[in-house]
Amino acid sequence: MTRVTRCQKHLFYSQPAIPHVASCLPLTSHQPSIRRKVTRKAVMLPEGWSRRPLHEVADVRTGVAKGKTGLTDPVELPYLRVANVQDGFIDLSEVKTIAVERHQIDRYSLQAGDILMTEGGDFDKLGRGAVWSGTIDPCLHQNHVFAVRAKRELVNPLFLSALSGSEYGRTYFLGCAKRSTNLASINSSQLKAFPVLLPPVAEQNQIAHILSTWDQAIATTEHLLANGRMQWNALIGITLHLPSANPDSSAPAENNNFPASVQPGIPTLPPAPPEWRRIQLGDHLKEVRRQAVLTKNETYTLVTVKRSRGGVALREVLQGKEVKTPTQFYVHTDDFLISKRQIVHGACGIVPPALDGAVVSNEYAVLNTDGEIDLQFLRYLSETRYFQQTCFHSSIGVHVEKMIFKVDHWLNWPFNIPPLARQQHIVEILDIASREIAAISKQLKALKREKSALMSQLITGKRRVRLPAGGASTA
Repeated sequence: MTRVTRCQKHLFYSQPAIPHVASCLPLTSHQPSIRRKVTRKAVMLPEGWSRRPLHEVADVRTGVAKGKTGLTDPVELPYLRVANVQDGFIDLSEVKTIAVERHQIDRYSLQAGDILMTEGGDFDKLGRGAVWSGTIDPCLHQNHVFAVRAKRELVNPLFLSALSGSEYGRTYFLGCAKRSTNLASINSSQLKAFPVLLPPVAEQNQIAHILSTWDQAIATTEHLLANGRMQWNALIGITLHLPSANPDSSAPAENNNFPASVQPGIPTLPPAPPEWRRIQLGDHLKEVRRQAVLTKNETYTLVTVKRSRGGVALREVLQGKEVKTPTQFYVHTDDFLISKRQIVHGACGIVPPALDGAVVSNEYAVLNTDGEIDLQFLRYLSETRYFQQTCFHSSIGVHVEKMIFKVDHWLNWPFNIPPLARQQHIVEILDIASREIAAISKQLKALKREKSALMSQLITGKRRVRLPAGGASTA
């Protein structure tokens, strides 16, 4: 019996719950916990609901394949790739074109209301998709993107898209997917067998309306966050007199095939503003080494530095005998920490009080100041393109992921530095702006989390919507 058949049988030919879905999951070390999780969250169908395979309520359409030769009467048209299909929205920032035979245009063309789903990707992205609004017409889709065309008299496309991207949908797709180390994929047969939970159409419409309201709130907050980041990039330029290094700032479009987190351009420092001094960082910064002699049974906190100036974070807590690299060094609050292997990606930051006394290996550089440079100011200076370019050109290696940072070389680069009081004033300004962005980002995460929880309850019937009188319908 195929895996699809087992999933299909357990999910909608048996009883109206899904505890058995774990039985069609591939055997892994995590299977017991998965089975317990699914069993505890069994979905019982409310009165008036039904469960039917996807192919009975929608048409599943495969897309056009790339690279075909010898086409008859070809036409070049825009098409959507896997990169365009995100979780809950279609990204049209880059739409490519593909050649297709003229008589095949209708076969592969999208219609407004089609649900686009990718056939594979990371585990957490399996089953994700979004509803196509018809922004581009005609527009095709690649063969790695399924187009699910709902039968409107049976199912609302927005409801169906939410269902497939929910925990219920992911449970099914993960159970039936073909897996590799970090990836999973589904085929059209598995997608067609997806057991769709069907409330009455009126209830589906109301659920879709509620979720759309949440989507609007999320979109508004995302817009606020994008504007905040644009203003942040502008503020970096105004206060530090250098352009921002962040990818969404006015960075050059051509990055020599390097990741967006890398700034490989030639460092060019503008003239120093009035009252600012041009110095070498080595005049006021020094690398410190506080060697830690590890004891086997003592506990040590290890830290790491996130890329794109994401800050210093806890890595793990180990006993001395578990630390693989015996040569370790202590870090203290307000140290400026640089990852020698990741600084080309912007991996640097200030050690927070919570990580005082942690240890790092010699693949990190720990910097202190003589008092003439505020290290919080240096942290914000790291947000500039010039800073990142000097880090790139102070690193050696044959590949960007294997480059090693040379601290002594970097400390010789010139920088424009204001008086200490001005540095501290700039830090205050940027701190306020940074907190505002963090608050919006936190609000956005909360909205997404609350929408996800509500969606899970609505589409499985755990929470019912209130319908207008006479609004009930059956699917």
